[in-house]
Amino acid sequence: MMTQDMIIRAWKDPSFRATLSAEQLAELPASPSGPTMNELTEGDLMDVVGGLQAVSHRNSCGYICTLTTECGC
Repeated sequence: MMTQDMIIRAWKDPSFRATLSAEQLAELPASPSGPTMNELTEGDLMDVVGGLQAVSHRNSCGYICTLTTECGC
């Protein structure tokens, strides 16, 4: 049985969480702060506000333009 201290440590410390048995991981409640960044999928990250895929094109002057750069001649 996991103690409250072990649960909190497992939420905060990925190295400690990696040492837990499958049984311990099964009884570990979800973190109240949500999944860690390394547990998010690429799709989850794309849903974040501002998470756009870079789109680039070449303008009439030959410059490569993206959504994050100004495009001018």
